[in-house]
Amino acid sequence: MSSIRDDYIAPWWTYWLHNFPHVNLNFQPIDNTFTPQDQNYQQSLIFLGCVAAAGLGLNLLCLAIYLSCLCCCRKDEDEESKRPNSCCVTWSAVVAGLISCAAVGVGFYGNSETNDGVYQLTYSLYNANHTLGGVDNLVTNTMGSMESGLKQHLARLDEIFATRGDYVQTLRFMQQMADNVIKQLLGLPDWDTAKVDLAAVADQTAYIEYYRYRPECVCACMFVCVRSGLWARVSVCVMMVFGVLTLILSWASLGVDLATGTSDFCVIPDKFIMNQTKDLISSDIVHYYLYCSQTLPNPFQQSLTIFQRSLTTMQIQIQGLLQFAVPLFPTAERDLLGIQHLLNSSEASLHQLTALLDCRGLNKDYLDALIGVCYDGVEGLLYLCLFSILAICAFCAMLCAIPRAWTHIASRERDYDDIDEEDPFNPQARRMTTHNPNHATNVHSFCSYSSSMGSQSSLHPPAAQAGSNAPVSEYMNQSALFGGNQRYENVPLIGRGSPPPSVRWVPEAMSFL
Repeated sequence: MSSIRDDYIAPWWTYWLHNFPHVNLNFQPIDNTFTPQDQNYQQSLIFLGCVAAAGLGLNLLCLAIYLSCLCCCRKDEDEESKRPNSCCVTWSAVVAGLISCAAVGVGFYGNSETNDGVYQLTYSLYNANHTLGGVDNLVTNTMGSMESGLKQHLARLDEIFATRGDYVQTLRFMQQMADNVIKQLLGLPDWDTAKVDLAAVADQTAYIEYYRYRPECVCACMFVCVRSGLWARVSVCVMMVFGVLTLILSWASLGVDLATGTSDFCVIPDKFIMNQTKDLISSDIVHYYLYCSQTLPNPFQQSLTIFQRSLTTMQIQIQGLLQFAVPLFPTAERDLLGIQHLLNSSEASLHQLTALLDCRGLNKDYLDALIGVCYDGVEGLLYLCLFSILAICAFCAMLCAIPRAWTHIASRERDYDDIDEEDPFNPQARRMTTHNPNHATNVHSFCSYSSSMGSQSSLHPPAAQAGSNAPVSEYMNQSALFGGNQRYENVPLIGRGSPPPSVRWVPEAMSFL
């Protein structure tokens, strides 16, 4: 029995995963054939999951050692001269951000590919289930009409034709043909069991994918939100907590065991299908649907041919009775027409059954399911594995940079606390002046200058404000001393982009302002 096919070739990445070492929990190599019922094969997949768990533990251990060394080995420097270097934090954030962008893109693409593959698998399974359900319904309805409907018509005709032995003999022959049809239908496989199995697999797969696809999207979106970072220490704490949680989830969702097991199936899928159906359906029938070659004989051809010939023979007998018996027994016409209608319906069911039992429909569904699982599905799983690895790298870089970022934020806050809020030239005072117009009226630049391009008579001192006891600056005193005449500006010099004071020589003092 040939098992070579040209319509399906497993992709190279399934062979790559299939060649992964398969080791049970006793560290003994086992066969990599896809046998999920075998205990050793189950242990080989569990071993791959344990490898991911060991990687998570090693990763957390390294991070704990790094953070401990960072806290314990910090040098005691003078507080005034201690300036944390933000270059390391900046570059760590840049590297983590770039890796995060790549990880999010890879994650969304892999998630979409996996979802497409699972959707194609479930669609093919439901379509095959619909085909098998149609075959089962046609067989059940045809057998029911032959056993009940035809039997009732023949019983009434037997009473009507009781005086004619030749007509009664024709009715006996028709009953034999009906029994022959029922026998051929009973010889067909029991599709109901296979239909239930396919429906269960499709429902379970759709259920798992429904609860897998959305959390993956939420995880990727949360990854973006956490990596967008934020401000202040509270955000750093939130990033730290979410970073550790996402690191654990990334290792847990690595999925190497799932990708390897699926690849083992994709390399030799026909063998697994044959083993699963050997107790339900004949191997010749399964082989016929799996390969669907023109050189393979149709295992249903003989049964369908006998079915067709039996119906044709019965229709000929009914035509003869309608032609010769109805003139003698008019009451038999109704039952004869009923049998004729039943035979016509059975013939239509025969044509539908022949089309549904053809291998091309189920073989197409089988190939579509294989392509969906082994091409889109496994490829998407590999991209999701890459997404997990990139997420691990990004969050490791982020967790390593968070302690230094914490120190940098604390130092920056101390620097702001040391600034004199009364100083009109510090940035905080300028922001306060901008947001407090009442305070802005009490603060002036008190700068005196002479313009070489215009008349000084256009400048007038501001009106004296009652209750203003603002100290006169040293610069104003010097201006009064050397200039002899105080000059004021209506608008403060600071913050409006005014030109610097020009130089003028004062006759009383040989110096310049």
